[in-house]
Amino acid sequence: MNINQLKYVLEVAGSSSMREASTKLYVSQPALSASIRELEEELGILIFERTNKGISLTDEGREFVEYAKKAVGQYAIVEDRYLSRDGGKERFSVSTQHYNFAMRAFTDVIRRMQPDKYVFSIHETKTKEVLDDVRTLRSEVGVVSFSGSNEAVIKKLFRDYGLEFTPLMRRETYVYVWGNHPFAGRTEISIDEMRDYPCISFDQSSDSNFYLTEEAMADYSFDKMIKSDDRATTMEMIAELGGYSVGSGMLSDKDAILKGLVAIKMKEEDPLTIGYIVRAGGALSRYGEAYREELLKYKEL
Repeated sequence: MNINQLKYVLEVAGSSSMREASTKLYVSQPALSASIRELEEELGILIFERTNKGISLTDEGREFVEYAKKAVGQYAIVEDRYLSRDGGKERFSVSTQHYNFAMRAFTDVIRRMQPDKYVFSIHETKTKEVLDDVRTLRSEVGVVSFSGSNEAVIKKLFRDYGLEFTPLMRRETYVYVWGNHPFAGRTEISIDEMRDYPCISFDQSSDSNFYLTEEAMADYSFDKMIKSDDRATTMEMIAELGGYSVGSGMLSDKDAILKGLVAIKMKEEDPLTIGYIVRAGGALSRYGEAYREELLKYKEL
């Protein structure tokens, strides 16, 4: 088994056909098929089910793909750090849920440290990926949140993943609507009053998305729900359909995407605890330490 075979499996799993995967990989279809069959024989499992209609993952194959993703991800980190031709460049990476202060802290680190050459990354992504990124060292620091409905599950994941959580702030629950919404002038509203309007929710794309949601009111039964994994699309849906989203009420005039939104305090209480995670017992780089210091400037708890 080698890293190329793992990459081949992941590409085939994400493609509609072996031909499509071979084109993306710049490998002949016979060579790709032979390499995967050799891997299956070595492992003693069938990764793909092959039929006249195409290929699909077996149950064992789906499990293998999860491990392969982690292995390839770790290899990419080592490859980028030690085999990259961009020698002498500083590297630092952060993963975060959708919070503007996390981005501002990131840019403040760059302005403060002023490295000559660098490759920095900020991944605005889903809850599970933030946890995985910090656990696997793809990122040094992660910014996450939890509400009362998923606090126990999230804290268990912190323990299982060997992560240390530091709370920064606690935010009450708000409804976001566009400025021309009939309720835009309200200072407080009940979630039941919004039943006639679609709720636009961030799609975690996971079987366990209920437990990993970064939004409050996760256990509420919404009559109308649209899931989106893009902030710009979410804003457009809210504007076009008179919809709303649920959040922490932290709107920034500096964020062009959020301009036009109005935050209304929700009568129901399900506050979000927001903070950062690092690997327990791990040492941070000087950029990781600087980022943590910037985040602590927002600490209210």
